[in-house]
Amino acid sequence: QIQLVQDGGGSVQAGGSLTLSCVASGYISSIGVMGWFRQVPGKGREGVAAISTGVAESEYADSAKGRFTISLNSAKNILSLQMNNLKPEDTAFYYCASRRYGGNWLAPSAYNYWGQGTQVTVSS
Repeated sequence: QIQLVQDGGGSVQAGGSLTLSCVASGYISSIGVMGWFRQVPGKGREGVAAISTGVAESEYADSAKGRFTISLNSAKNILSLQMNNLKPEDTAFYYCASRRYGGNWLAPSAYNYWGQGTQVTVSS
């Protein structure tokens, strides 16, 4: 079992920044990839960014490239997402998640464990 507890989020004006964090506990050694996802009402959950717990690799959705940075503090088991230059279209409920290695890192269906989610609202 893995537990993921999120912190951060909130409201910000367009162009502002927010940082999300996610603390993992439990069977940490089984985690191969951790990711951030977001969802708006009426739409499916979409991948934003993901990072390997082993090799220094990460992936970003096109919408996040150049603005968001995913990072992992392996010593403290803390996953973070630094979001800069936020846009109103970034408004969503954000989740962290974990999975084993393999497959499409930005596909939510491949993730086994999820954080509780946090709202991010960007006003114009």
